[in-house]
Amino acid sequence: MNVKYLTIIEKTSTGFSSYSPEVDGCVAIGATKKECEKNMREAIQYHIEFMLEKGYAVPKPKSSAAEFINVQFKKVNQTAALL
Repeated sequence: MNVKYLTIIEKTSTGFSSYSPEVDGCVAIGATKKECEKNMREAIQYHIEFMLEKGYAVPKPKSSAAEFINVQFKKVNQTAALL
């Protein structure tokens, strides 16, 4: 079976980390983005196979797209900073 799940990949101080908002508890890391993607693909695969083995319901993909959005905001004071 071939299913697409949304995954979020974030740069960290040591490489990359990934999670899927659609597959609770499934995460992966990697030294490079490519390695992180590979590890996440394997993590989801093993996670779903385990769920099927145990008779759990497999999460259906909910997301159809992800986009970056621009946000404008007023500068409130000089000491405020983006985290």
